Amino acid sequence: MKAVTDPAKQFMERMLRLMRWRVWLAEKLHPTEWQVTLMWAALAGLLGALAALFFSACAEGVHQVLTNSTAGVVESMRVLPWWARLLVPALGGLLAGTVLLLGARFLKGQSATDYMEAIVIGDGRMPLRTSLVKITASLFTIGSGGSVGREGSLVQLAALLASLVGRWRRFSPQQLRLLVACGAAAGIASAYHAPIGGAFFVAEILLGTIAMESLGALIAAAVAATLTMQALGSSGALYAVPRFELHSPLEMGPYLVLGLLAGAVAPFFLRSLRRAETLFVETQLPLVARLTLGGLLVGAIAISVPEVAGNGYTVVVDILNGRIAWLALIGILVCKWLATASSVGSGAQGGVFTPTLFMGASGGYLFGSAVNGVWPQAAIDPSAFALVGMGAFLSAASRAPLMAVILLFEMTLSYNIILPLMLCSVVAYFTARGIDSHSLYGEVLKRKEAESPTHALEHRSVRDLIKVDPPTVSPRAHFAELAKLFLSVRINNVYVADEATRRWIGAVSLHDIKPYLSEPSMVDLVLAGDILREDFPTLRPEQSLSEALGKFIGSEVQRLPVVDASGTLLGSISKNDLMLAIVEQQKSAPAPLASAPRSA
Repeated sequence: MKAVTDPAKQFMERMLRLMRWRVWLAEKLHPTEWQVTLMWAALAGLLGALAALFFSACAEGVHQVLTNSTAGVVESMRVLPWWARLLVPALGGLLAGTVLLLGARFLKGQSATDYMEAIVIGDGRMPLRTSLVKITASLFTIGSGGSVGREGSLVQLAALLASLVGRWRRFSPQQLRLLVACGAAAGIASAYHAPIGGAFFVAEILLGTIAMESLGALIAAAVAATLTMQALGSSGALYAVPRFELHSPLEMGPYLVLGLLAGAVAPFFLRSLRRAETLFVETQLPLVARLTLGGLLVGAIAISVPEVAGNGYTVVVDILNGRIAWLALIGILVCKWLATASSVGSGAQGGVFTPTLFMGASGGYLFGSAVNGVWPQAAIDPSAFALVGMGAFLSAASRAPLMAVILLFEMTLSYNIILPLMLCSVVAYFTARGIDSHSLYGEVLKRKEAESPTHALEHRSVRDLIKVDPPTVSPRAHFAELAKLFLSVRINNVYVADEATRRWIGAVSLHDIKPYLSEPSMVDLVLAGDILREDFPTLRPEQSLSEALGKFIGSEVQRLPVVDASGTLLGSISKNDLMLAIVEQQKSAPAPLASAPRSA
């Protein structure tokens, strides 16, 4: 008998010790769901940085296999024979199209939701297999020199990992969307070494709000991603630029004109991408043939102008450091425009974020060179205009001037350029908005939102946020059962309901069991029904979100039970979910947006 009793006593004593620590942590640290959210956001940031490094390594590996070169895309194209410049991008398009075709055949009926749709109009769930098919296809396009950016697929992979973590932890739709947004912010921060820009990219373009309920988590993810990149040896300014100085306020005049020009040209750049897509579709060629044709066109241009291959990063670096003559840059700019339209129009998976920066840098440098010829004192270094042009063109194309300014500052770490950059970006934004309502990211989201009217939040109630099956015990549950529940689930209140009818009775707080932790002899005598609180606040499913917020304000709990008119426990809602839903409901609708059909 003693052999049976001793282990039981030891188990109970160990449980009581753990419960004392649990109560101490709850009383001293006061952990809230927001703090836990920041922890998961940081994990999403870590995974996003690892995803960025993994994707970049895979893209470089594919490039090495296709070109037999470890140099950059442009450098490899320069040393390839003319026939290889023509065929390598075409082969990349063929392989990418084959991957997409096989994926469509084997994954029939599966969702193709990307990270933007999952954040803005979805529930945060991103399909694993279809996402991997798209990401794999983009590797062949990017590795072969297609005129698209790697950032779109990189961010897609980072957001996918965040979505998988949230689904594993069974997050609510509100929390899952936020976690996917954190993954996207981490991806942008990792790609451009810009934690603030990554957070504001998602906040300004996708979430449409900079409320701290969402921005705080985005910042935590972006910081975690940047620290991870630094720890793994990838840090510093993305673009090394010469020092810039503003000698006179009169020098702002040319930058004002540059903002007007960038705002006027950006809408036509986006229209050309949409028109190219229409032309490729009108050919009625199969997907594989369209992608091969797109790669063939890029290769044909690269025979004479290899600078059009890839996302344009290395060429932008050369522009910012004045290593390309303005006359040659005119031809490169026109050819890059055509190459980007060919890749994007053919349906290649990838982004146009970095190609957009290329357009701004080259256009700004040409404008600065022209100003230098007329008024040398106002444009001593045309590279400064190239840098400002990047921000202005990005602002006009994305309709996100705040993000553009912050991102350009972080990518260059050049504070002296901030005044003309701010002015030029804002002017370009309003100019572009006056010419065309389309933007770099809006059309797909706008179309999807129109297809999903149920996503509207104007009339949401408590019923829409209920999480079923909250931690519940019967009134006859012993102390040991309560303790196990408190130790296994991160909650501070266990609900008590009738085991057969689910009729609500009350709740047992973590602090309610504190007096019994030092009285082991009474543990076996304590039942949940003896120590429950019948006056615990509850919500009705038909109550509005504002009424629910009032209940939370009047109490210190992080979750409230939802009980219907008959007294049946339906579930619970979290304060975190409620705040996120209210932020979505109250945020002002952004200006009408539409876009070229590509992600970041």
